Amino acid sequence: MDTDPGTALRAPLVRVLGGLSVTDAGRPIAVPPGSRRLLAYLAVHPSGVDRRAAAGVLWPAVTDGRAGGNLRSALWRLQQVGCPLVRCEPYTLSLGDHVGVDLRDVEAWADRVLDGTPTAEDLAVPPGPIADLELLPGWYDDWVLALRDRLELRLLHALEALSRLLQASGRADAAVEAVQVAVLADPLRESGQRALIEAHQAAGDWAAARRQYDAFRRILRREVGVEPSAELTAVATGRRVPATRV
Repeated sequence: MDTDPGTALRAPLVRVLGGLSVTDAGRPIAVPPGSRRLLAYLAVHPSGVDRRAAAGVLWPAVTDGRAGGNLRSALWRLQQVGCPLVRCEPYTLSLGDHVGVDLRDVEAWADRVLDGTPTAEDLAVPPGPIADLELLPGWYDDWVLALRDRLELRLLHALEALSRLLQASGRADAAVEAVQVAVLADPLRESGQRALIEAHQAAGDWAAARRQYDAFRRILRREVGVEPSAELTAVATGRRVPATRV
C-alpha cells in the first residue's frame, strides 16, 4: 500500500490520516496555521478545486470578497514553506503532481481490494491499522465530516472484501481477523457480521459462527429492536430461505 520508499523520501508528502503533516525529503515542514485548512482541502481533492468554490467552503461565514481574500492570504503563506506544494491556475488550485498524499495510497488499496484485483502485498496489509485510520481527527468542518464518514464506510467495505479474498486464497484464519476488525468498528453492520460468520465457517469453526450470529441477534434486538435478516439467519443456521413466488 505504500509508495516506493525512494520516491517517498525525495518528494513532498502530505499526510491527512491521523492528523495533518508535511514532509519534504523526509524532513518535517511547518505549515502556517492560516494555511492548514487550505492544504488539507487540496489534499483530499486530487483533481483540483475551483478557487471561488474552495473559498466558500473554507470560509463559509464571511462574504465572498472576504473569503477570496482569506484564500489568497492562505495560498501566499503556503507558498513560503520552502518547498513547492500547490499548482496555481487562473481559476483552479491543486497540489503539484510531484506531491504525495497518504490518503491516495489507502484509496488505491481499497479500490484494488473492492475490484477483486489485489496484489499479494494488498492481501498482506494488517487489518488493524486500516480500521484505525481517521481523516483529520479533531477537525469538525462539514466537508471533513462528510469525507471522514465516506472513508470509514469505504474501509469497512474493503475489510469485508479483503476477508472474502483471503477465504478464496485458503487463508481462513486471516479472513476471520480481517473482518473481525470491521465488526468491532461497527457491530450493527449486518454485512460485516455476515462476512465474519462466513469466515468462521470457512475456517471450520461452526460453533464460533453460531455464537457470532447469536451475539449479533442480541445486540440488534437491544439497540435497534429488530431481528437479523432472513438471509443472514439462513447463512448462520444453514437453513434455505424459501423462494419468493412471483
